[in-house]
Parts: sequence; structure tokens; C-alpha cells
Amino acid sequence: MCTRCVMDTTDPEIVFDENGVCNHCKEFEAITKKRWFPNNEGLRRLKKIVETIKAESQNQEYDCIMGLSGGADSSYLALKVKELGLRPLVVHIDGGWNSEVAVNNIERLVKYCGYDLYTHVMYWEDMKELQLAYLRSGVANQDVPQDHAFFANLYHFAVKYNIRYVLNGGNIATEAIFPNAWHHSAMDATNLKAIFKRFGTGKLKDYRTITFFQYYIYYPFIKKMKVIRPLNFMPYNKAEAERELQKKTGWKPYGRKHGESLFTRFFQNYYLVQRFGYDKRKPHLSSLIVSGQITRDEALKELEKPLYEKQELENDIYYFRKKLGLSKEEFEKIMRVPKRKAIDFPSDFWKYKLMKKTQKFLENITGKRVANYS
Repeated sequence: MCTRCVMDTTDPEIVFDENGVCNHCKEFEAITKKRWFPNNEGLRRLKKIVETIKAESQNQEYDCIMGLSGGADSSYLALKVKELGLRPLVVHIDGGWNSEVAVNNIERLVKYCGYDLYTHVMYWEDMKELQLAYLRSGVANQDVPQDHAFFANLYHFAVKYNIRYVLNGGNIATEAIFPNAWHHSAMDATNLKAIFKRFGTGKLKDYRTITFFQYYIYYPFIKKMKVIRPLNFMPYNKAEAERELQKKTGWKPYGRKHGESLFTRFFQNYYLVQRFGYDKRKPHLSSLIVSGQITRDEALKELEKPLYEKQELENDIYYFRKKLGLSKEEFEKIMRVPKRKAIDFPSDFWKYKLMKKTQKFLENITGKRVANYS
């Protein structure tokens, strides 16, 4: 385990220096930290961004678009966007796994902020069949069907309402560290379709996808759309943000990251740990350590806590099986299928690598960061 954070060799690509500090911590200090402005400089930059958004969208009904899951990050962003005086179209993608707390949190935020909310309910049979295909495939990132649907639909609504600015709750303060070996891009539609073709049944009737060209070229450079992460331009302390949300809106915490989705809760706290040994608390807590929100000792104490209480786990397994129509035997079989990597199937990974090389080349020439996508 790293001597600074709590990342360890469950990340197969982790590297330690002579002092036992891992590559994630070093990358944070050398690269990531330079894109993080939790200070007056960030507020100055954010003010300029907001002024630009308002000026370019003054004759439109909405000047930006943002997704709202009911989780802490997107909820706090919604609160701050109101205080910034922006007029967002707020979109919620219901993939069929919302917790009751998530629904209540969304309602409270929208009412408090006075936002227009559009809830897009996914066609359940599509989500069900796609999630079953992913489970049968044995890949690690089981959240792809939900995540891809979220972004594909968000961009669809942005184009429909002629909105150029996409606000994203992703942030460095709580997500600075994440091992690449643990996941594959949720935006790889080629990979998603390949996995469904091999392990799925029937056809997807109403599931929107977003292609590599659309995500990395068409939307950012042809439609001139920009993704902004406002939380990177302000002080964002997770515990303080949750207290502010509770005080102002009556928002309720989940007790764990991404607990707003019952699928994600089960996937991250049981499936990933049992199948791959990946405990997502480690990168999350490590992010909080390097961003100065908690100490390493506090993180270690948090890791000592069980991911699930026995009865809660039994309840979640039962709900998970019933929701997806799996018998106990079928569920146990899925938990034993051969583990595979996403790149074992056709994907856009080679396009992504080529794009990143081109991006780095352009940045070296221009001295500017080239990245409008999220």
C-alpha cells in the first residue's frame, strides 16, 4: 500500500518510488493539481466562464444543461449553479435503479432551485438485457450501460434545445485518483455493441448510443459544445457540501459514494470486490487524502468498516436477482463466469490512443489544453 494514500497492489499497474509513494499521488502533484483551482484564482476563472455563458445564451430559454442524479456531486453543483445565476435545463436519466432517497433528493433540489426538470425514463427491457449481457461478459465495469445512456441522452437534449454548455459534477477534489486498469471508457459505443452482440438477446429498441466521432469531434468541434466542471473552480469539501445541502434543501446522504443507484451500490460494493478484488473506496478515499479533506489514518479506519451488513447484502442480492429475472443458480453462475477485459472485444480504444497522441501534439504546439469533452 502507498505510504501517502491508500491505493495498493489491487491496482495491477501501480508503481511505488523509493519512499513507497505511488504513481497516482505523483501524477496528482505533477499533472492533476495544475488543473484544480479551489481558491480565489478558481473563483475568478469561474466568474469569467459564467459571464461568457450568460452573454452567449441571453436570448435562449436555457444557457446550459446539467444532469442530476441526486448524489452529492451533482446536487451540490445544482445548488452552486443557482447561486451563480445560470439557467440550466436539468436532466435526470432514470435507468430503473433509483433509490427512494435519490428521488426525494432530486425533488428537493429542483423545488429549492426552481429548475425545469426533464426526466427521461429508459425503456426497461433495453437496460435489463444490456446489463445481463455485461454480467455474462465478465468485464469489470458493469456501470457502462447506465453511464453511456446518461451521456448519450444528455447530449441529445443539449442539441435539441441548442445548448452549448454542459455542466458536469465530476471533480478533482473527490475523483483525482482512479486506476485505469479498473475500468474501460463508458463512451465506447463500439465496445458496448460488441458485448451486447455476443452476450445479449434480441435487439435494443430504444437505447441511444453516442459514437466516438460524435463525442470527441462532432459535439466539441463542430457543434462547439463545451463541458465545464465548475466544482474544480471552487473549494469543494465533500462533508461540508453535504451539510450545506442538508441545511438548505433537506437533502439526505447515502452513506456511500454513488449510493443513489441501487445497481451501482451493489456492483461497486459486492460484484467488483468479489470478482476482481477492486474496492472503490480506496481511490475515493485516496482522492480525499491528496485533496486535503481527510488524513490517511482516517481513510484506513474507514476501510476497516464492512462494505455491507449481512442483512443489507442479502436484501440487495435478492432485489438484484428479482429485478433482472435471475434465479439463485443463474446469479451464482454469473458470479463465476471467466473474467475478461473490455478490450477483449472490438472497441474504439485504438482511436482513443491516436486521439490522445494528436491532442498532446497540438497542446505542445499551441501551449493550450485541447479537450472540450468530459
